[in-house]
Amino acid sequence: MDPKSRIDEKKPHVLFVPFPAQSHIKCMLKLARLLHHKGLHITFVNTESSQKRLLKYGGLHGLDTAPGFQFKTVPDGLPSDDDTELNQTAEAERLFLYLLTNFLGSFLDLVAGLESPPTCIISDGFMTFTDTVEAAAEKLKTPIILYWTLAACGFMAYYQAKVLTDKGLLPLKDESYLNNGYTDNLIDWIPGMEGVRLRDLPKHMLATSVDDPAYNYLLESARTADKVSHIILHTFDELEATLVKELRSIFPRIYTVGPLQLLLNQTNQTKSSSFNGCSLWNEEPKCIEWLESKEPNSVVYVNFGSLAVMSLQELLELGWGLVNSNHYFLWIIRTDMVDGGSAILPLEFEEAVKTRGFIANWCSQEEVLNHASVGGFLTHGGWGSVIESLSAGVPMLCWPVSHDQTVNCRQMCQNWEVAMEIERNSKRDEVEKLVKALMEGIEGKRMRKKAMEWKKMAEIATDCNGCSSLNIEELANEITNMSRN
Repeated sequence: MDPKSRIDEKKPHVLFVPFPAQSHIKCMLKLARLLHHKGLHITFVNTESSQKRLLKYGGLHGLDTAPGFQFKTVPDGLPSDDDTELNQTAEAERLFLYLLTNFLGSFLDLVAGLESPPTCIISDGFMTFTDTVEAAAEKLKTPIILYWTLAACGFMAYYQAKVLTDKGLLPLKDESYLNNGYTDNLIDWIPGMEGVRLRDLPKHMLATSVDDPAYNYLLESARTADKVSHIILHTFDELEATLVKELRSIFPRIYTVGPLQLLLNQTNQTKSSSFNGCSLWNEEPKCIEWLESKEPNSVVYVNFGSLAVMSLQELLELGWGLVNSNHYFLWIIRTDMVDGGSAILPLEFEEAVKTRGFIANWCSQEEVLNHASVGGFLTHGGWGSVIESLSAGVPMLCWPVSHDQTVNCRQMCQNWEVAMEIERNSKRDEVEKLVKALMEGIEGKRMRKKAMEWKKMAEIATDCNGCSSLNIEELANEITNMSRN
């Protein structure tokens, strides 16, 4: 460890515990940078494989040697060979099971070895399965703040695991409830989420057995939220005003701190290198070079995030729809994106792509979304992607796959009016029609105008007197006060 990164025991010291996935680490690290900029000292805890990938792909940007900022690691049971390119989706279950059994011991040993005890722990809301909250409360006597790297609607959707269970509506009685229209029923008791249906909630919640492990994980995560006094959400008040007000009636100390990149842009540390994030993949610079050759608002950017998978048939229908739309497109296809197989595309399709498209394995997404040539974003609706698109004023087509993506999609289309949905089973003709509507239709123009309005609202929220800026300041002050108690 560089001597400059040593933690001063006289300074407030925050221990960050992210969920080991691309969007979660990226979001947590940006908040850590902001709090570090406010004078707090940071210890950021990654799993070993995540840290190796960050180092490999240059995602630390000098933070590992910054005064008062250090990285620590815990084992994750994944291969240690630096040349091994992990299939993130396939390894997810193995990683989860290893951390379930081994994380707590490693974490307690790590905390015991720190030069300065943490003032508080900021834990990812999805890391509660590792018993971090209980350990902090019972063994470490350290305050814990839960950071849900989600929209308010995403957090509230997950919180419904508890609410629906308490109402006796979950688990579902049997499998027939999934197919008889029951899940089309509206959840009509959440202000700010009017029009959300049962099927818009994360699908793992809609279990038919009280013993379903995924359902119990989400249920326990929701119940854990009631055990902490502080919650952070990656949204801004103007975007979800009614819902944030409702959440504050349940959880009095909620900090809305988004969009984080816009807040970072206000600091000197990113003025010379905007969008420096933390990628677990190699960001290909040729993506930007290709965009440079295109006219303003002429390119559809397509990316399904770091974990979403689809069948090869779905991928091809989507691809032919893009080709047939006759619009330029930049498409990110991960090597592990095809469920149970390889994303090897037919020669005929590859030839067709050459005329209008560019395919890459990964890119600097925020840089792409803020490029003048990008006029629309075809996304899976993961919250990191959505808030980055809103920050850039780019309208969307949403093809939700799992997790909070379905409820995000509903809000994007119905409440924020910046997107249109593509159903998972859509054929190429439907994809072509929607891409044309996005890029050249009246609906697309209306959504682009709305997206630019939200961009302006996001900029106001992150200005020096904006709600998100003030919430970051309040959060930093609250942590400083914790260190004095």
